[in-house]
Amino acid sequence: MAPLREFLVQIVPGSTLRDGLDRVLNARMGALIVFGDSPEVLEICSGGFHIDAEMTPQRLYELAKMDGAIVLDSAGTRIAWANVHLLPDPSAKTTETGTRHRTAERTARSLNVVVVSVSEEMGTITLYKGNERLPLESSDSLISRAIRMMAILERFKERLDEANASLEASEIADVVTVRDVAFVIQRAELVLRVKRDIAVVLDELGEQGRLLHLQFDELVVGVAEGQLLVIEDYLVDENTRAAVEVLDRVASILTEELMSLTRIVDAISPRGKALGLDDGVEARGIRLLRQVPQVSDELAVRLVAHFGSLHKLVRAPLRSFVEATDMTESDAELIKAEIARLAQSRILERLD
Repeated sequence: MAPLREFLVQIVPGSTLRDGLDRVLNARMGALIVFGDSPEVLEICSGGFHIDAEMTPQRLYELAKMDGAIVLDSAGTRIAWANVHLLPDPSAKTTETGTRHRTAERTARSLNVVVVSVSEEMGTITLYKGNERLPLESSDSLISRAIRMMAILERFKERLDEANASLEASEIADVVTVRDVAFVIQRAELVLRVKRDIAVVLDELGEQGRLLHLQFDELVVGVAEGQLLVIEDYLVDENTRAAVEVLDRVASILTEELMSLTRIVDAISPRGKALGLDDGVEARGIRLLRQVPQVSDELAVRLVAHFGSLHKLVRAPLRSFVEATDMTESDAELIKAEIARLAQSRILERLD
């Protein structure tokens, strides 16, 4: 995570720091705040006065009425200095135009500390650290954006669920094509990319986004794991690392190319072999076995290695289960019955 993203937890809506900054913003005032009172920071400070008091929203607001910068400790819990004039390295590059923002960016670049600039004219809060620059949105704007993105995520998740159900039903009927597999992987990747974007917005919202975060967590649970399992289920190589490599290739596809199933197929094709969208493929049975409570990961690996495909696994006689795993006949019967139940439910879903 980028340093400024890590710092956001201290300045999210509802935090003490954000309360103080919002007071400054709402009063249509400006402010320049440096986090860290190290000797390097104090060396570029001129004038001002030493305070060494607990940081409170009211104190921050009152001190911002003066023209100079405010220096806090690195945690932002104490006010060290106020009304100081900052003299950062003038050779430090800056893309800003206003005096306050230019000083903030130069200080952040030359000392690699967090600097916050509140613009009285633009009514904005901007964070700087090193070469990073992060404008902060208002709570209302963030909530509105998060709600819109959640609606997109819900639609993508619905289509992923539909694609998964279709794939599972086709697996039992043994009519799966590369297109079916690629479509599920594509839908999962779309969900994961929207997930990452929403996570950034929710981090900025902090406690104010708590309810949205609960809905968000419920929507995305198991998506990444499910995508990896689909890849493992259709890889010839049983090495899990190979599946992770395929996952990385899918993740590297540019967003503007992600809607092309051909790009997905290129990413999941085995080395030295080009798959066609209409080529028939068969699942190894990993995903179905993961849904059987009595089957451990170790037992699933043994069953997949023995039967080789989902089709053979579903139709295997009881004796074969006992021989493949050395389990008791009663245990094998329970597992086989659960596999049959899952297979039947997929067939019924396809008929619906």
